[in-house]
Amino acid sequence: MGKLFSLIVLLAIGYVGIYIYYGVAVKQEVQQQLNDRGLSSVSVDNVEYGVFAPISTSAELTVTVTYRGSQAAVNMVVEGHPVFSDDVSVEFDGLQALRLGIGFGQ
Repeated sequence: MGKLFSLIVLLAIGYVGIYIYYGVAVKQEVQQQLNDRGLSSVSVDNVEYGVFAPISTSAELTVTVTYRGSQAAVNMVVEGHPVFSDDVSVEFDGLQALRLGIGFGQ
């Protein structure tokens, strides 16, 4: 019984590692896609995705991007696996939220 528990804990730790690395890889891929299209001043702040996204080849995610004080949450679809595959496409799905910041002075 102890070996089974150890195996489950080891698999869980491995999955958490892949889950975290998946977020980093998706963030880098989205930023690279933005840079390739001449939008290098747009920065990717946050990537949200489901629990099972790292084990599928197609995932829906929400990306929060910032441009000069304005922030937008964008729905995107990732086709392919950014960790295990070289063939990855990121497609814009829709705008979820837009927050504009207005500053005075300086």
